[in-house]
Amino acid sequence: MTKVAFLGLGVMGYPMAGHLKAKGHDVTIYNRNPTKAQAWVAQHGGASAPTPADAAKGQEIVFACVGNDDDLRSVTLGENGAFSGMEKGAIFVDHTTASAGVARELDAAATAGGFGFIDAPVSGGQAGAENGVLTVMCGGDAAVYARAEPVIGSFARMCKLMGPAGSGQLTKMVNQICIAGLVQGLSEGVHFAKRAGLDVEAMLEVISKGAAGSWQMENRGKTMNAGKFDFGFAVDWMRKDLGIVLDEARRNGAQLPVTALVDQFYAEVQKMGGRRWDTSSLIARLEE
Repeated sequence: MTKVAFLGLGVMGYPMAGHLKAKGHDVTIYNRNPTKAQAWVAQHGGASAPTPADAAKGQEIVFACVGNDDDLRSVTLGENGAFSGMEKGAIFVDHTTASAGVARELDAAATAGGFGFIDAPVSGGQAGAENGVLTVMCGGDAAVYARAEPVIGSFARMCKLMGPAGSGQLTKMVNQICIAGLVQGLSEGVHFAKRAGLDVEAMLEVISKGAAGSWQMENRGKTMNAGKFDFGFAVDWMRKDLGIVLDEARRNGAQLPVTALVDQFYAEVQKMGGRRWDTSSLIARLEE
């Protein structure tokens, strides 16, 4: 059993913290909305703290999963932030999808405070969090990571150290680049099949077993065909992530023409009223 805290009970954090408790860890939670914190404690047990600093006191590992760089700075470095309550030798593990820059900034602050920091964004969406099968991409010191990895395993099926601080966030950026292109290609394929008069489900069954197959095809092809877009990871969140990707590309000189184009396609979906539709809704703009 490890004494842990979890900051942020959104669609990802709520079940992730639940898996930690179910695996026998001593869990204290913090959420900006105390009503949700109370609901989590009623469901899972554990304890709730009024501030991130209070949640962090006495913990071996403090996890966070919040919205963006600013939210992350608020719960770590802000007034009553977790970093002011961290114990010497403890570890802060950040599951937020954020910039590599803020990961390096927080790693430096943690080092100065005498505790470890791991940037550990996740892939797998709401279903992956609920089922405890997330993929976790980590950046940080190898010795610190080795201590955190078994506990991260409470909600992960794959967890890997990718390099120094910021490397986890950079790997998540690659993940989002690849997803953007895959979803657009799948959208165009399904759209083309419908216009061509093919049986779309039969087509997907055949080509998903060949070189065109992907997780997106297996899990979203049929629902895209049916115009159903209520499967977790929202367009608003994807645009936030792609904004981080494109900012980083401007810094490192990477050329991402397809990613930039798909980001604009998602902007069109937002204008259609699809801000909370899932990312497979790219097909909707083709079928207007």
